[in-house]
Amino acid sequence: MKISVELTLAPLKSAYVPAIKNFIQSLRNTGFTIIENPLSTQLYGDYDTVMSSLVPLIKSTFKEEEAVMLHLKLVKGDRSQYEPDF
Repeated sequence: MKISVELTLAPLKSAYVPAIKNFIQSLRNTGFTIIENPLSTQLYGDYDTVMSSLVPLIKSTFKEEEAVMLHLKLVKGDRSQYEPDF
């Protein structure tokens, strides 16, 4: 089953940029289709493969950061080709 995932990492400190960059670079190394924008990163792929890659990445990020939030949205289906029709 294909899924679409939207991730927004929010380190709770003033020097938040390095943590976000590290997280995005780790996502890029997963080999999944990724679309980035200033507010979030979207990742697309097979459910089991995506989740088995994300869980350790999230855990390592949480271990590295003292205080951090991760906003995660999951949608069933591959929405990487979505284009508004309005």
